[in-house]
Amino acid sequence: MVSTEPVLKQGPTPARRTAGEKKRRQALADHAAGHVPGEGPVPDHASKVGRFRVVIYLCAAANSDISGPRKECTEYAAAFGWEIAEVVEDRVGLLPPEGREGLTRAVEMVGKREAGAVLTPWRSMISTIPQEYDEVARNVEKVGGFLHVMGSDRVRPHTPC
Repeated sequence: MVSTEPVLKQGPTPARRTAGEKKRRQALADHAAGHVPGEGPVPDHASKVGRFRVVIYLCAAANSDISGPRKECTEYAAAFGWEIAEVVEDRVGLLPPEGREGLTRAVEMVGKREAGAVLTPWRSMISTIPQEYDEVARNVEKVGGFLHVMGSDRVRPHTPC
C-alpha cells in the first residue's frame, strides 16, 4: 500500500573534518598540482601531464598485408588512452631481432623517451624463439620502457616474422 503522508527529506550533512584532516587533504591536493611542501609557493596552475606514448612495431614478409594488425594496435592503444608516437614496420621476413632496423629504431625511441613502450600484436612479430623474445624485452626494459604484446593469448593468423 502506498502512503500519502509527506516524506521527511534529510538534507546533506556538512563535512566534519578535523584540522589535521583538512591539512592532509590540502597537502594531497598541492602534491597533485606539482607542489612539494617547503619548496616555495603553491603554483597557480597545475602542471600538464602528457598522455602515455607507445611505438607500434609490426613485422612481416614483404608481400603480406599487415593493415589488420596495424588497425588493431591503433584501436588497442586508443582504448587505453595511449598516444601513438610512431608506427614502425619491418618487411624483412625471418631475420633475427638484432638484424631488424625497425625494431632497433622502436627500442631507441623508448630510450630517447619519445615513447614509454613498444606495442606489438603478437609475440611472433618480435621472435618465435623464446630466448630472442626475452632478450628484446630485456633491452626495452634496460632503456626505461616495456614491451607490450596485445594479443599474447590469441591465435596468430599470419606468417611469423
